[in-house]
Amino acid sequence: RRMWAGGRVHLRGALRCGEEAVRRTEVRSVQEKRGRSGPLRFVVVGHRIEQRGEVVVDEEQDIVYRPAPAERTQPATAAEPGAAGEPAGAAEPGAAAEPGAPVPAGPDEWDIEVSPVLLFLFSALTRNAHRIHYDHDYCRDVEGYPGLLTHGPLQALAMAEKARAGGLAGRASFDYRLTAPLFDDQGMVVSAVPGEEAETVTAVRDRYGRRTATGTLRAPRR
Repeated sequence: RRMWAGGRVHLRGALRCGEEAVRRTEVRSVQEKRGRSGPLRFVVVGHRIEQRGEVVVDEEQDIVYRPAPAERTQPATAAEPGAAGEPAGAAEPGAAAEPGAPVPAGPDEWDIEVSPVLLFLFSALTRNAHRIHYDHDYCRDVEGYPGLLTHGPLQALAMAEKARAGGLAGRASFDYRLTAPLFDDQGMVVSAVPGEEAETVTAVRDRYGRRTATGTLRAPRR
């Protein structure tokens, strides 16, 4: 079982469309830990995209691996929170927590409908064939989740785009972290507010106010 826990993206220059680019990928670190759910392996994967002999994009992805799910003999019950040292997005499968009253999106928030079609198309765009993002029956019967999982990178992209829509220019860096699983029927509400100096603080929550991702984008404002 492979889970996306967060990452960092640094734009060193302009990525030029129509020009040859080279991407170099490497494993930068591996750590073994033990959480409430069992052994965990934290892997940092680095990607560098070069054009004209210079690095224009430098990215790190934080990936967590855990043992494959055991064969299910009973329906899933309640989801467990992540243990100490374990990413919240790595919570045990189970039914989603009982939602409270919906929290309407504010005037400065993006309310994005998360549909099976959106998740399927994003899977195709990122060459991610895992059925956990588009096959309801597989999610329920094999993985034990109550719905389709919304991609971590999709949440990161939504946060970065919300920040960019506020008017950013020049080189940028974006750090983000996934804090809880987000299922398709919970919606996706995205915010980006100015922070200190050249920072923009971003977040994703579900339609009931539960936060699932956070980020900080650093770039000059227009």
